[in-house]
Amino acid sequence: MNEESSTKYKYALLFVLALMVAAFRAEAQTNAYHVMKRIPIAGDTGWDYITADSEARRLYVPHGTEVVVLDLDSGVIVGKITDLKGVHGVAVARAFGHGFISASDPGSVIMFDLKTLAVLGTQRVGDDPNGIIYDPKTKMVFSADRGSQRLTALDARTGKIAGVIGNLGGRTEHLAADGSGHVFLNMQDVGKLHELDVRSYRILKTWDLTPTCVQPSSMDIDTVHHRIFIGCRGGTGAPSLFVVVDAASGKIVASQPIGPGVDAVEFDSTSRFIYVAAGGKGLLFIFREDTPDKYTLVQNVETLPGARTLALDQKTGRLYLPVADMGAPPPPTAENPRPRQRMVPGSFSVLVVGE
Repeated sequence: MNEESSTKYKYALLFVLALMVAAFRAEAQTNAYHVMKRIPIAGDTGWDYITADSEARRLYVPHGTEVVVLDLDSGVIVGKITDLKGVHGVAVARAFGHGFISASDPGSVIMFDLKTLAVLGTQRVGDDPNGIIYDPKTKMVFSADRGSQRLTALDARTGKIAGVIGNLGGRTEHLAADGSGHVFLNMQDVGKLHELDVRSYRILKTWDLTPTCVQPSSMDIDTVHHRIFIGCRGGTGAPSLFVVVDAASGKIVASQPIGPGVDAVEFDSTSRFIYVAAGGKGLLFIFREDTPDKYTLVQNVETLPGARTLALDQKTGRLYLPVADMGAPPPPTAENPRPRQRMVPGSFSVLVVGE
């Protein structure tokens, strides 16, 4: 091959490589997570934790005085549970055909029928039940109460209270079950993490997460590798962080910076992705679990300010974040020196994020 032919070959090879890189980047851009659509829901009340039932293809959206139920595939509203007050979250016990709602006015857990959405019963728990989960291992629903600083266990078959762990020593936040009879619970205001035995109803261990993790809020768990994922809100000079805690020792083994206003973490055991919703500036952080002690930021997704909670559809990998457009706050008063922004009427909706 002469010099001229060699030069032409090199340029041709570089051109092909450039095309391959461009195609790779285009594919990466196409497959990147992004907001796919926005599902409008009528009503101007607040919202909190959203729940996806991937097997039954249902999405439960707490919305102030009601829970709105959507079809996960079409986004169409298929029903509502109404006449509620201060709704926070929903837990699904599919084995018994029951769903459970935590509502803070009054402090109650409401059991409903998953097929008909009819209310089946109400149990008075603490003064401000917030986080709520179902644990298939114990067949119990656990409600974490901020006002009364207690954890209430309810029998998922009957809806009756089975036990209580009280005097938790702080403001309860998110919780997660390890599938072995233990529940981990964040104590937001004191920066602690409890490991609770939910068979003997007692505190087993308490770990101090500060100064690394200030205001531990959202939580999920990798039960295979015994790692707890926590979103830390920070404050007073402390950064907002995503931290990973060894469930056996309570040691923080990894941390990554995130945006302010975190209120949800979801772990996908198939993709090994951890999704962290930071609603302060409208950012969704996606991390990958490389090893139990090593985590890489995969992508930041711009959502909307206020999109602080999320649900993961385990079947499609899509994410759902409730949000509303926010206007200017009302003027400050002596009773309310830091008023919140007002919701723009008619703007409440659910963002759908996917590849």
